[in-house]
Amino acid sequence: MAFFQNETVRIIFSTVIVYLFIVFAIRLFGKTEISQLSVVDLVFILLISNSVQNAMVGPNSTLAGGLVAASALFLTNFIFKRCLYRFPGFGRMVQGESLMLVYKGRVHRENLKKARLTMDELMEAVREHGVLKISDVDLAVLEVDGNISVLSEDFRKKTTKSVKRAKTARRRAKKQP
Repeated sequence: MAFFQNETVRIIFSTVIVYLFIVFAIRLFGKTEISQLSVVDLVFILLISNSVQNAMVGPNSTLAGGLVAASALFLTNFIFKRCLYRFPGFGRMVQGESLMLVYKGRVHRENLKKARLTMDELMEAVREHGVLKISDVDLAVLEVDGNISVLSEDFRKKTTKSVKRAKTARRRAKKQP
């Protein structure tokens, strides 16, 4: 029985460490990449989950080992989300903050650079919101979830579009003759 308890503790500890590593690794790659999954993103996530499975459960391939790891993930995720809600500073550190990309028709190039967005990608997102020129945008914000919100017509018209959708649409348009 002592072996099971030690094995269980090891699985829980490893699972929590892997969870935290994945959260912070995804954070490093920027929120524009997770707003909508492409096929490549899905394959990446599947391969990451497969590659870290052994790090979480080790040689224990039993049902109990898998349930312990899954339970540890659910509990860690629950606690993590509570911390994000309860401690706004922690939430900003993990999720980042919204970035103002355009204000009253003027592009904030330093924020565009921080977000790793090109001017073409910004223009594409603005057009998706039904606005033809940057000068007509009152406010464009890259939200924490990776979407771009655009306010126009004296801050009366607001729309939100996915950055990933814009990138995918642009790639598809380039492939067509």
